[in-house]
Amino acid sequence: MTTAPSHTVQASADQPAKFPLVLGLDTFGDVTDDEAGRPLSHAQTIRDVVEQGVLADQVGVDFFGIGEHHTDDFPMPAGDVVLGTIAGRTTRIRLGSAVTVLSSDDPVRVFQRYSTLNAVSGGRAEVILGRGSSIDSFPLFGYDLADYEDLFEEKVDLFAELLKGGPVTWQGKTRAPLRGQDVVPHPESGPFPVWIGVGGSPQSVIRAARYGFSLMLAIIGGSPARFAPFSQLFQQALGRLGHAALPVGVHSPGHVAATDEQAREEFWPHYREVISRLGKTRGFAVPTKDSFSSEVGPHGALYIGSPETVARKIAANLPMLGATRFDLKYGMGGLSQRALMTNIELYGTQVIPRVRELLANAQAGA
Repeated sequence: MTTAPSHTVQASADQPAKFPLVLGLDTFGDVTDDEAGRPLSHAQTIRDVVEQGVLADQVGVDFFGIGEHHTDDFPMPAGDVVLGTIAGRTTRIRLGSAVTVLSSDDPVRVFQRYSTLNAVSGGRAEVILGRGSSIDSFPLFGYDLADYEDLFEEKVDLFAELLKGGPVTWQGKTRAPLRGQDVVPHPESGPFPVWIGVGGSPQSVIRAARYGFSLMLAIIGGSPARFAPFSQLFQQALGRLGHAALPVGVHSPGHVAATDEQAREEFWPHYREVISRLGKTRGFAVPTKDSFSSEVGPHGALYIGSPETVARKIAANLPMLGATRFDLKYGMGGLSQRALMTNIELYGTQVIPRVRELLANAQAGA
């Protein structure tokens, strides 16, 4: 079993912190198609995600995460329920969110849900907190987008208080105050791991350091190299604030198939359709074959190809980014369950061992 990535190691100028290498999978619960190309029901898509999580455990994946969404394309508003179901059918894999949109949720309820997941899974839960690049939850729960920044800042502050354990006294503007409130269930072995998802904001990097949460870099387009300064800023901020060093992770989209050609052919039409549709509300450019090839190439953000191609790209980018964790966001609306299960099997049985081998060889030769 992979050591939990929450363990901290004090770093120095001569000896950088060392953390266990963690290689995981993330899904947004994208609606899958049957073999005839017809979209499956939301219920079947959710049941399929359970099977995907169980397979990930069986093939040696370290972490399985579910990202919160509330739309017809991504019917995954209660990922913690799905994770609890997966926990009952697995023994070793760590389980968590990827991400939880804390801005439009109640920190007390998020803490309670993941404390409960931690209990039923035997201490395998963790949570990635985010402001929400997908804003569908704001109107759904009656939040004003004008309060986007204030909501997240204040709710992260309360979440940090809840993790300390014991009666909580807290007051803010976004919810009723707590005065000596006992929040249950109590974690058995201290707080579960918490990460802050960052998509390109230095302020978010500093926030993660200030609260002593680990950093997850969401790199979904462009050159991953531009995120390297964020890792450096994070560790420097931790040192200035008197915190021990903490791990940095990377979350990026991808798809693994038997060959590079097969992976690209399977992924491209669905990627083009989904990104084009999302671009209408989120400002994404319409993908072209050339832009797709650039993203799939060695300096792009997509990890698409054979196990060897994907493994080499992960092994090249993790050291460059100062990261010791990689979560492949697999799946894209329209892919079949068969393609997703093959992706998971290849990632666990071939990509993960190869990444470990490549990084071990690089370290031995350094």
